[in-house]
Amino acid sequence: MASPENGSGKSLTGARYDTIGKGYNLRRRADPRIAARIVSALGGGQNVLNIGAGTGSYEPSDRQVVALEPSAVMISQRGVTAAPVIQGMAEQLPFSDNSFDAAMGLLTLHHWTDWQAGLLEAMRVVRQRLVLFSWVGYTNDFWLTDYFPEIGPISSEGFPTPEDIATVMGSFECVPVPVPYDCQDGFLCSYWRRPAAYLDPMVRQAISTFARIGDQESRLARLATDLETGVWAQKYATILDAEDMDYGYRLMTFEKSGWQA
Repeated sequence: MASPENGSGKSLTGARYDTIGKGYNLRRRADPRIAARIVSALGGGQNVLNIGAGTGSYEPSDRQVVALEPSAVMISQRGVTAAPVIQGMAEQLPFSDNSFDAAMGLLTLHHWTDWQAGLLEAMRVVRQRLVLFSWVGYTNDFWLTDYFPEIGPISSEGFPTPEDIATVMGSFECVPVPVPYDCQDGFLCSYWRRPAAYLDPMVRQAISTFARIGDQESRLARLATDLETGVWAQKYATILDAEDMDYGYRLMTFEKSGWQA
């Protein structure tokens, strides 16, 4: 299925990240604990496709990786040691059937214009398995929604549930990935025990949800005041000693064996 494009012929996802993707290479770094889970899920496959690769932070260095990314701005931030990259969309992978041992997609599914088509394409080009790191909805209350109520519905848009995915893909493994309190990757829930981080505009710039929130200043001022006066610490004291939290991030593994489109 062709991906929707804007007037310049550029994919909508690519255009979006050409605007909001600056600084991702500084804030969206691989957390080693999450990276270890991803590498383990990839199994023994040595030839890997990274779909929606962004700046390539989780690409395993011990595999032969090819990256696919729609945004020129994101591609421009890839390091000199990053995998070779092709500009393109998940819904129309420019590869032959069974071209890779495995494919991976990390916090990218919600940016695909047609996630069903993208998943089917991913399974078409792999010989062994597809690994996704995605989000299935808040499994615990996330305090940031008290300051930004619209974060809930905004962050939920585009993320299919495991039940939705099963209707297209059949059975698959889906395991929780708790977010450590000192998570090195800067996705939305990473700073759950470091609230002052959300006051940093560079942190927010690397979180796509904030790009869709209009009035941020008054909410940020309230958060800053609550941090200064101790109100935040008192209200959310129950999480201050937690080592990690389950905020709905999941590692999903789809096996090619026995799978039929």
